[in-house]
Amino acid sequence: MNLSISGHHIDITPALRSYIETKMERVMRHCDQVIDASVVLTLEKLRHRAEAVLRVPNKEICVVGDQEDMYAAIDEMIDKLDRQVLKYKERAFDHQHASPKRAAG
Repeated sequence: MNLSISGHHIDITPALRSYIETKMERVMRHCDQVIDASVVLTLEKLRHRAEAVLRVPNKEICVVGDQEDMYAAIDEMIDKLDRQVLKYKERAFDHQHASPKRAAG
């Protein structure tokens, strides 16, 4: 998986980079079909925003975390991303197993 981390109006420190990488490992445990991921951290006055785009086969999953603290925004983004990945995986898994039942019935 190719992970790119960038920032708008904020420098990406090694601490932020390692924090994002460790949090993304949680998402990768749920889905091994990830092609690439892009994380953009933005600072707008007092609001910290973390956006992620995850490319999986036949879909792009986009989530945003918006908080007053950057680490809280990253946590919110990872939680949303994790839920979306599980939802994607469940739908793909159900779809693959539903087709033989229709053919037999």
